[in-house]
Amino acid sequence: MAKSVELDSFDHALLREMQRNNQTPARVLAERIGLSQSAVLRRLRRLRAERVIVADVSIVSPETLGVPVTVHVLVSINQGSRTYADFARTLERRPEVKQASYVTGGADFVVLLQLESMAAYAAFAGEVFHDNPTVTEYRSFVAMKEVVGILATRR
Repeated sequence: MAKSVELDSFDHALLREMQRNNQTPARVLAERIGLSQSAVLRRLRRLRAERVIVADVSIVSPETLGVPVTVHVLVSINQGSRTYADFARTLERRPEVKQASYVTGGADFVVLLQLESMAAYAAFAGEVFHDNPTVTEYRSFVAMKEVVGILATRR
């Protein structure tokens, strides 16, 4: 079970700001949330040490990387813990897979892919889904535009 960390309203405000842009200078964060710069820096150190903030990353535009096609896929596979682990390893080895979650409900996995074209997706689907005897069904959803999320255009 995960350790519970107590967060106050300043911590929550700081986390919201960091999720928008983790490169925001401490003095700007301090002004926005109403703390001193030193208090902000102390809180950030604590939030990292307690693993509330688990990574500081850069989100790169998929178009810039040459992978403008985003596909969400719901995948159902044959039952069995070894089958799940084998399929998860298959996904981990594929650079097109940007995120994959083992889920409950109408599918076993939700997979987020970024690819250079629909032809690339067809090839991926053939190799990972069609040619895999453990995959019983998959449903693809091609993103037309990100509405809410990291890459959504802000107004």
